[in-house]
Formats: sequence, C-alpha cells, structure tokens
Amino acid sequence: MARIEDEVDKIADPRLRKTILDEIKKLKAAKHFGLVFEEHLPELVPLYRAPIKARSIVARRGKTLNETYLVVRVNDGMAEVERDGGNRDTIPVEELTVVCRFGVPIYPALERLDSVHNGDESQPHHILIEADNFHALQLLEYCYSSKVDCIYIDPPYNTGARDWKYNNDYVDSNDTWRHSKWLSMMKKRLLLAKRLLKPDTGVLICTIDEHEVHHLGCLLEDLFRDTVRQMITITVNPKGVTQGRFSRVEEHAICCFGKGAFVRSAYDDLLSIRKSQKFTKRPRWAGLLRSGTGARREDRSEMFFPILIDETRKAVVGTGLPLPRGEEPDLDAQIGGYSAVWPIRSDGSYGRWGVGYKTLRALISKGYVAVGGYDSKRKTWAISYLNQKIRKQIDSGQITIVSYDKRRNLVLVEYAEARDFEIKTLWHRSNHDAGAYGSDFLKDILGRGGTFSFPKSLYAVRDAIASVVRDRPDAVVLDFFAGSGTTMNAVNLLNASDKGHRQCVLVTNNEVSESEAKRLSEIGVNTGHDEWESNGICRSVTFPRNKYTILGKRDDGSELEGVYLTGRMLTKEKPRAFKQLGFTEGHLLTIAQRKQLVGLLDKIPQSKITAEMPFFWFIRLTSTSVYGGGRDGV
Repeated sequence: MARIEDEVDKIADPRLRKTILDEIKKLKAAKHFGLVFEEHLPELVPLYRAPIKARSIVARRGKTLNETYLVVRVNDGMAEVERDGGNRDTIPVEELTVVCRFGVPIYPALERLDSVHNGDESQPHHILIEADNFHALQLLEYCYSSKVDCIYIDPPYNTGARDWKYNNDYVDSNDTWRHSKWLSMMKKRLLLAKRLLKPDTGVLICTIDEHEVHHLGCLLEDLFRDTVRQMITITVNPKGVTQGRFSRVEEHAICCFGKGAFVRSAYDDLLSIRKSQKFTKRPRWAGLLRSGTGARREDRSEMFFPILIDETRKAVVGTGLPLPRGEEPDLDAQIGGYSAVWPIRSDGSYGRWGVGYKTLRALISKGYVAVGGYDSKRKTWAISYLNQKIRKQIDSGQITIVSYDKRRNLVLVEYAEARDFEIKTLWHRSNHDAGAYGSDFLKDILGRGGTFSFPKSLYAVRDAIASVVRDRPDAVVLDFFAGSGTTMNAVNLLNASDKGHRQCVLVTNNEVSESEAKRLSEIGVNTGHDEWESNGICRSVTFPRNKYTILGKRDDGSELEGVYLTGRMLTKEKPRAFKQLGFTEGHLLTIAQRKQLVGLLDKIPQSKITAEMPFFWFIRLTSTSVYGGGRDGV
C-alpha cells in the first residue's frame, strides 16, 4: 500500500491525485489485519411468484441468476427481453422468473402452509420458515430482535464438491472466487443474526470443517468482537475419511459467548471414559400427617379421611371418603377388608392429611405412598409420601426411579449422579457419529434413504445446544441453515428430557438436489412449479421429519420405532423365573438334580459335583475396608 501511495504522489493532476489518495485512505480504514476478501460480489434472489412485466429484471428458470435480462414488453405469454449490449430476444413468460439484487427492497411476508399439533396449546409453537435465510432474518428482526438465546447453524462447508449454490450456480473447486463468495454470503447473514441474539447472554454456535474453519474464525472475530470465542472439536466419523493422507474423523464448532453466557456443568464431560453411575443417597419421604399450623381436623375437614392398607403386604392400597364433621371414626374398623388409618396426632387429637383423597389416590397408583410402623398408643400407622418437590425432581431427572416393589406397591427412588462435570472442548461419544445417528436416523424417520447428504448426529446437536441452554427451559433457539431439521428434533428431545418449553425457529430454502433437478427438468418441470417445490428440501425432508417425530408416526399411519437417548431412566418390569425347592437328603438326589440345584447358586461350578460328593461346602471370603474419621484422617 505504501508503494502505491508513493506512485500516486507522482501524478501531476492534483485533483486526480487527491481523489485516489482519498480512496486509498478509505480502503485502509475499512480493511483490518487478517481476513481480506471481495465483499462486493452480487447476490441475487429469484422471486418465482412475482409477475413478469415491463422493466422487470429476469433470468431463465433453472439457470444461473447472473445471466439477467431487462423485460421490454410482454404480449400473449411472450416476453421481449433485452440483454447487455442491446441484443433482444423473445422468451416464453413461463420460462422466466423475476430476480432482485440484495439491497433492493422486496418487502417479504409470511404465508402459512401447514401445521402440526401435539402438546399444550398455551406453550410457544416451533416455527419453520421456507425462504432465503437472508430475507427471513430481516423479517425475524421485527419480533425476535435481542430475544434469541442460542443460534445454532450448520452452514455449507464449501468443500469444493458442489455442496452449495451461489446465485443458483453450484460452487466447486474450479471457482476462483469460491472463498470470497462463501465469506460474503456468511457475513451478510451473521450481521443480521447478531441483532437477534440477546446482547449479554446470547450464544452463537457455528459448525464447520477444515475447509473454512480458519476463515470463519477470522470473520467471527471481526463481527463478534465483544464476545468470548471458543472452538469445540467433535468426533463425527470414527471410521475416518481418508484421501491419501491423514484420516479425518472430526469437525469443529466455533462458539461466540455473550459476556453473561456460560457453559453449564453436566452429567457427562463428553470426553472422559464414562464410569458406572453411582447414586449418592436416597431422598427423604415426607410424613403425610400434617404438622404445625392448620393441622387440626377442623382446619381442613375434607382432608380427614381413612387410608386403606394391607397389613400383610405392608402396602397402601387406597383411601376412603372424607368423614363429615361431627361423625366419629371407628379406629378399629376395617373397610373392604383393609385396615383403616386415620390422621391421629401425637396428643391423640384428630389431625388431617397433607393432601386430599383424590390427589392421594393418584400418588398411590404410582407407588408414591408408603406405610411405616404401627403406633399402638395412637392406634394408627405411619404414612409417608413423595411430596411435590420430590415429584418435580423425578420429572426433571434429578431423582430416578430405580425399582418398583409390586408387593408393597412402592417405588425405590434415588438421587441421580450430581451434574458436576465441566464439559471439555474435545468431544468423543459414539452417539455423535453422523452416520449411525444422522443418516441412518433420518432414513428410519422418513422411511426412505438418500434424502439429504450428511445430516448431523441428533445427539451432537442436542449436546451442543444443551450446553448453553440447559438452565433456560424457556429459551429461544434459532437455526437459519436448517437443512434436514435436526435442530428442532434436538430441541424437542431436550424439552422431553427436562420438561422444558424451549422454542425452535428454523429457516431453510426449498432447494432441490442436483440429481432430482436433472430428473424434473427432463420431464419439463422447472423451478416454481408445484411438483418441483414438493421435491425441495423443506417440503420433502425438513417439515416431514419434524412432523413425524412430533406425532410419533408418518403420514401413512406407521409408527416410528426405536427409542431416544434422553439421559433419564425408565422403570420396566422384568419377567422372573421361579423354581420350587423342597427338602430332602442330599444322597437321595441324582447327580443331575444336584447340579440343577447348584446351578441356582452364584459362581459355583457344576463340574465339582460328583457321585462321591453328597455335600458341597461353599465359603466366600471377603475383605472389608473400614474408613473412619479422625484428626489424622485415618
């Protein structure tokens, strides 16, 4: 630049010299050290439904948008157009589409196409917008400005393998402007997206691979200067992709954190070898008999009712109805063959239970009510239950149901392992495999394969989003490179695991794959036609995928099979095998009967049982370590 300025000083014309020096000054002020690219490459958008009329700028449907024409006049379905240089041609109107250069006002609006419902109507709806994401972001600014908690995007990776289009043309490795086109496209959209993020607590997560990772890093450093940036490396293909050199297994996610945004600790750091989960302690069951103020029968007479227990099984089986005021309970009577337990206080007066009989019946049906010991002085049994706080912790996964005692109609609950692991910047988990949990998963949902190239692993996306909105149950999550719609699927999974109400907003175009576009063109179907649009990514993949996963079934009524990994535990009853044992003398049993008997015991080899051995002694030696507390920590 200094050499250019030296040469400019040699220009004799003072006005020309000043003009050039002023432009150089502007250029130096605009360019920063680091990333330099051509930002003025034109970007165009087709408007298929706009009418073709005189003075319209148009292009041929299905062709590059860079070859534009000016419409001179339209007559009987034919448009007379003028090319650059003044050459004119006549083209059928149905073969043309209006195009607009970015920056020209187009006044976008939303049109409702379809919807699906499965949940509480009072909660926020997810949104899927089919549009060019630049104009969709402009529209979203009206209602989501500074309201988005997390933006998760998976933009085209610009590998040079014709994996994305610029102005309706595939960009490949032969395009000398490939990187500038990609950076120009990304910058326009990131500047709009920044306005939607919450200024202090918003987080941007952008996945990328080695083709643009360094360029993207420089771009984000320039655009998001007030954020804290980190990069995660994720193993997405354990088998690796080999092209004669190192076998690549990873991709990256660059995160930009607002100054008040942080990563929350979790039950898994996503790198370390997992250890078997150990439950630290069991929650305390609350006494059902009300204590303190308002604990007398007359305070809430509708909560004075009998609880029915089976003394043989030590199980709570039901309740009776509240006893009207003035009537005395029979403390020794049975109801329906079951003992009746009344709320008797320690001083012998009548009290009341902590919940009503209808609520208690529901808790009994879940195994949430337990019977304790008998108090002969009060002539009643101790009754305990899982209170509302404990039940909420069960719903959120903080407390898990580890077993169910059918005889006592009682669940065993324990605190889940404390979520105190700091998530690492290198992730290596089998469920982040984009093949098994991306492509195969999408195929299982849609019932057909080959619908979308390289979808993300559902669990990799879930873990990325959860790391920043785990403690925000009402977060808004935006993805404006939605692709197959994995992000909404992941947000729904996260909501299901912790009963959250996070809202997801997706934006994707309705681009048709290269092979499908070729097939449709051969039969005379082109962009903008109904058959073409029905085969686009939004209508054939993104919307069906999320519709099916929300409803749990496809349009043909077939149910989706398989289970999601939510991190929560489910209680399932496992069938047991029972064998009847009798008493007899060992020498009366056959060898086969002795071996069958020994087979019921743990780790005793049946080969040791012989005819000469009527008895077999088994002694297990164990060593016990005892830890005590003391001044020296012995």
